[in-house]
Amino acid sequence: MNEHWKQRPEGGGRFALWVIRSIARYGGRTVARLCLYPITAYFLLVRGPERRASRAYLARVLGQRPRWWNVAHHIHTFAATILDRVFLLSGQLSRFDIRVDGLQALAHRVDRGEGVLVFGSHLGSFDALRVLVTTRPSLRVRVVLDIAHNPAVTQLLDALNPRLARDVIDAGQPGVAIVLAIQQALADGELVALLVDRAAPGEAVTRVPFLGADASFPNSPWLIAATLRVPVVLAFGLYRGGNRYDLRFEEFSDGSDLLGQHASRSQRRGAVAAVVLRYAARLQEQARGAPYNWFNFYDFWDGNDAAHDDGAQQSEGVGATTGAAVAAGQRDAVRGRH
Repeated sequence: MNEHWKQRPEGGGRFALWVIRSIARYGGRTVARLCLYPITAYFLLVRGPERRASRAYLARVLGQRPRWWNVAHHIHTFAATILDRVFLLSGQLSRFDIRVDGLQALAHRVDRGEGVLVFGSHLGSFDALRVLVTTRPSLRVRVVLDIAHNPAVTQLLDALNPRLARDVIDAGQPGVAIVLAIQQALADGELVALLVDRAAPGEAVTRVPFLGADASFPNSPWLIAATLRVPVVLAFGLYRGGNRYDLRFEEFSDGSDLLGQHASRSQRRGAVAAVVLRYAARLQEQARGAPYNWFNFYDFWDGNDAAHDDGAQQSEGVGATTGAAVAAGQRDAVRGRH
């Protein structure tokens, strides 16, 4: 259970995923959803780590010992959202009842040409956010995604929508390259979407209370937002069963002074902890409202999953890297103009 999430093998494989895609394309969503039952049974019977992680999470969020059918419901919900990606990313929105809340504030910033960081999580379907691209063709959403972690899923979904594939910012790049790519996209008035609930191996984190125990959340997304001084909007694409999704946007920060630009090192460290705590509280509320939408199938509360942010030097190290990357991008822009 303390094995890092990036070390878990990808479920299924290229062949199985392409079979599902073919069934979805030629048999329709109703027929394809019948495949979810054997997929659920496979994970329930074969994939022990995911099954145990599901049971541990459900015990926290439900407040009682989960039964096997609770775990099956959890896995089935995950499989349903993966299947729906085939239809969502290929633009078949008419199949779904997608209810959107809080889009007005985000749309207002987009209409003014502002770049916005959209922070999501492995709660629900983050691909529901990409629906915005099909509803507003002029809008460009750049998703920061580690394309090497799930190659079969990535290749399958890239084939469904080449435009979205071209707009991915590869999270497998060196940190400086990622920050520069994010900075350029925001400068162009684009939305940059990141999943901010998982920390990579060795990444600086802050541990805060979440569903009854301390859990680790990465610092780098908040340091990037603070350095670039751009608005942060939270996004939750919650699956409600059948063909219904609730897409929610919440303005988290206007980008003016997220962590205190002139704060001392100790004050800045405290500001990071405060903003992560506030984010974890919002994520917890959404998870309690949609408990089967949690798709972190590993021990999320294991303190060994990522480096602890237990010193100002570690936190400031990430901030210094971010700041150096932004400064380098600004110098390159100046050189380009001359």
